[in-house]
Amino acid sequence: MEFLTAMGQALTSLPVTLLAFLFVLTIVVFVHEFGHFIVGRWCGIGVTAFSIGFGRELIGWTDRRGTRWKLSAIPLGGYVKFVGDVNGASVPDPDALSHMSAAERAVSFHHQNLAKRAATVAAGPIANFLLAIAIFAGIAYVAGRTILVPRIEAIQAGSAAERAGFQPGDLVLSINGRPISSFTDMQRIVSASAGETLNVVVERQGRQAPLTATPDLKEQDTPFGKQRIGLLGLQASRDKADIKTITYGPLGALQAGVQETWYVVERTFDYLGKLIVGRESTDQLSGPIRIAQVSGQVAHFGGLGGLISLVAVLSVSIGLINLFPIPLLDGGHLLFYAIEAVRGRPLSERAQEIGFRIGLAIVVMLMLFATWNDIVHLGASFVARGT
Repeated sequence: MEFLTAMGQALTSLPVTLLAFLFVLTIVVFVHEFGHFIVGRWCGIGVTAFSIGFGRELIGWTDRRGTRWKLSAIPLGGYVKFVGDVNGASVPDPDALSHMSAAERAVSFHHQNLAKRAATVAAGPIANFLLAIAIFAGIAYVAGRTILVPRIEAIQAGSAAERAGFQPGDLVLSINGRPISSFTDMQRIVSASAGETLNVVVERQGRQAPLTATPDLKEQDTPFGKQRIGLLGLQASRDKADIKTITYGPLGALQAGVQETWYVVERTFDYLGKLIVGRESTDQLSGPIRIAQVSGQVAHFGGLGGLISLVAVLSVSIGLINLFPIPLLDGGHLLFYAIEAVRGRPLSERAQEIGFRIGLAIVVMLMLFATWNDIVHLGASFVARGT
């Protein structure tokens, strides 16, 4: 009965989850594709279609330059199709390219010089990073930032912090030479450093004291699966004097936006590196189902502000994924262009075709694996809520 109740609650929240998911994904996809679109237009490349979603067109219109703007039935991405493309992944159509007139060649993507093609392809991921910076900067400018000074109030018995010699009242100044201005700064470094030696400098009774700490490894469940984090066992000071609100001007907010965006990039590469060496779990590889689930949770607990922050984080992730050197993705195109720059001529049509087929296979396998992870995680969450 409890399991059925959990299922009923999930179905009740389904409309909110779907709306939140569409809100987040549509913004991220639109900005990514608009980056391709606007730079392509600046480079004089003709655009035949701009689609949010895939499959059958639901609604659309054609602008005065002949671009078909449309909303399609499957809202799991989008594409910009340039003149000469056989599909939305900018795979060339050799037959069509060979029969183009001089006027068509002038606006064909594949007849542009290397710099224009590379700029157009790179513009999508760059637009994602700029969106994240703008969102984080806007939040910093409007709301400021409330921080806890990195002063220690208590140490958990038997913890890594106790073994390292931390004491109540210590003020953390730096970790591995990196200045620490808030308890959050310290948490971010520690959580990513399980089992690694950290050189910590604290201020104690007016003097600096060096400490060496090795965070313990702890597995915790998150909306994106099991996450392995480092833990010292420190409790922050709750003294009112140690709670500060920082306000930002335009330049300060922009700097904060860049720093927050870089933090997401840094954590992503840290996760991937640890995944390769077996120190992280593949549970965190998520597909559309779990992104939708998280969007619904954020909408419920964090409201519009939380969803906008999620847009920024997801935008960075989409930008990074598209830069992976996998044929079919933007990074794969850029890899081909780099080879072309070195060789002085593009790869053969056959080599590019093989590359695109391999890229398609990799992307499909990753999507299937991520979706399977989503289904397993969703089933586990239903069971947990029903017991």
